[in-house]
Amino acid sequence: MTLRNKIRPTILLALMMVVAACGGKAASDDDFMNSEEARKARVGKLFGDDSFVFGPGDRRGDESGTGSGIAVNGYLWRASLDTMSFMPLTSADPFGGVIVTDWYVPPESPNERFKVQVYILDRQLRADGLRVTVFRQVRSGTNNWIDSEVKPETRAELENAILTRARQLRIDAGAEL
Repeated sequence: MTLRNKIRPTILLALMMVVAACGGKAASDDDFMNSEEARKARVGKLFGDDSFVFGPGDRRGDESGTGSGIAVNGYLWRASLDTMSFMPLTSADPFGGVIVTDWYVPPESPNERFKVQVYILDRQLRADGLRVTVFRQVRSGTNNWIDSEVKPETRAELENAILTRARQLRIDAGAEL
């Protein structure tokens, strides 16, 4: 018997064991649809109760303001996108709560450019549920960019603008503050 002929039965046996392990007690559709446990089983959560929800999510206790399955506050997410809309986006991950912009050169200052990263850290609308990092570069020569210091007020102003917009969105939605 060749090595190939020995491996095939082993793989077949392993596949049969996996399929057999997937079996379980079948429930009727009515029983499954009516129980709270069944609803939670259908939704399924990865990494615990408070993050990354698959499926429709639990809208009754949803503090995000969207009723969606995202793991971050919906008002902070939307406000961050609105506030940073003048800059080109590199990536936006609503499940991880990260927004990264590409380099932006202000028209009034062509010898400097900025890049921003916004981190939404919580499902609740709170000031400490948001962190903004700003990077700045200045032009040296024709096409050389050198990292430069950013004033701390710049980061604080961006965070305040996002928080103000998030509060406006929440008020517009009719939610209590």
